Amino acid sequence: MELDSLKQAKSIVTGTKQTLKAVQTGKAKRVFVARDADERVLRLVLDMCEEKNVPVSFAEKMEGLGKACGIKVKAATAAIVSED
Repeated sequence: MELDSLKQAKSIVTGTKQTLKAVQTGKAKRVFVARDADERVLRLVLDMCEEKNVPVSFAEKMEGLGKACGIKVKAATAAIVSED
């Protein structure tokens, strides 16, 4: 399962603002998006990832994505980022 790569990553960001920032600055290696997140959020993140050629993986639920990130709240988006 692709969420396992998120659990094992050394450096991640969670939340739409942090994910978008990581994509814009070229630090995002892979972005994770919850299918049940708000459509406006999804569209913004997916469009930015397409523009910057960042691979996207999907989680079925925000709750599962948050859990994979090691947080106790739901997450709409997350990203594995480079450490430099």
